[in-house]
Amino acid sequence: MTATERAVELAVIAARAASDRKAEEIIALDVSEQLVLTDVFLIASGTSERQVSAIVDAVEEELHKVGVKPIRREGKSEARWVLLDFGDIVVHVQHAEDRVYYALERLWKDCPVIELPEDARGGEGTSSTDVTDAADDGAIYLAEDSQA
Repeated sequence: MTATERAVELAVIAARAASDRKAEEIIALDVSEQLVLTDVFLIASGTSERQVSAIVDAVEEELHKVGVKPIRREGKSEARWVLLDFGDIVVHVQHAEDRVYYALERLWKDCPVIELPEDARGGEGTSSTDVTDAADDGAIYLAEDSQA
């Protein structure tokens, strides 16, 4: 059994809304084989509590436009890890630090990734492999700023 067409459609709508608010590392996982209650986990990151809250608001607004309301919402007041349960999909919006710590992708690594359109993937963020140590001056530069 795989995620329903409707669940994938809702995940894309939610992912685009998150991407419009500059969410990072947006991924969708087909959890239909593992869970009875939902088909898709959508996971996105924000760099601050304010951004996490803005991403959540955008996702709710866009899904509301297509007639879908959250069944349950948790974590909105703290805006570190907000869970939005829409039935067919569950959206996790996490502060970037919490996302690294809890590593949901690793917990659900056996679930297939749902390919999202490019405009729904958000920024890639910066991982530890993107950092270059420029030994000549002792400074650390991001890969795109490297002076090598």
